[in-house]
Amino acid sequence: MRKSQWILPVVLLIFVGISGCSFPLASRPATLFTPTVLVVPTLTPSTLVPGSLTAIPLTPNTPASTTLTALPLTFLPVTPNLPVPLTQPPPPAFCADSQVTALIDSFKNALQTSNGGLLASLVSPVRGMDARYYRNGRVINYDQRHAKFLFESTYDVFSWGDAPGSGLPTKGSFHEIILPALLDVFNRNYTLTCNQIQVGGTTYQAAWPYAGVNFYSAYFAGTQGNGSLDWRTWLIGMEYVNGKPYLRAIMQFQWEP
Repeated sequence: MRKSQWILPVVLLIFVGISGCSFPLASRPATLFTPTVLVVPTLTPSTLVPGSLTAIPLTPNTPASTTLTALPLTFLPVTPNLPVPLTQPPPPAFCADSQVTALIDSFKNALQTSNGGLLASLVSPVRGMDARYYRNGRVINYDQRHAKFLFESTYDVFSWGDAPGSGLPTKGSFHEIILPALLDVFNRNYTLTCNQIQVGGTTYQAAWPYAGVNFYSAYFAGTQGNGSLDWRTWLIGMEYVNGKPYLRAIMQFQWEP
């Protein structure tokens, strides 16, 4: 065979071999071009947490100064964590004390009748009563002398903090701001729980900022017509002076957008 006769078949075989090792784009396996899909979580607004009943552990009693006197009307830090008097009972004894529920009944009566003298007699003579309208709002402390006039005074006008959602400041006196919110619970069917925070649906974690101070939770569950979003809770903290319980702090929780 002549050289020209076998060169051509060899060249053809090489060409076919090379072309057989490559794939046209359309014939490549689809898996080689499958894109990577990244799952990105969708951000949604804060959602409601179902109503709950949370037990709050209490810290041991802390010795208090022997020279404590009634506090004047003033502002206090948002989370004071003030020392607890030596007479503060352990939680089981507090929850079993009939004096405590009697104090709550007297507090309710003072609110419903706007009885300043009765309210003043319930306020701690040692450190007064803190009042907080918003959970992260301003704390106002009332001693017995000021508490006597809370249902009629027009001089105790304060900014209680900014309203959740609108961000607008809430300003007014005790009987303009605090009293209607308290009566919104005590004039309805409410439940009392000892040393537990009972709330409706929230977008936050409810917490009691007074370490070691026993309290009761007065909770109104809201109405079905409003989707129970009009629930309201008032925490009522107490301290003992000479073996008798007094109001130490009141603090509100409610639904926030």
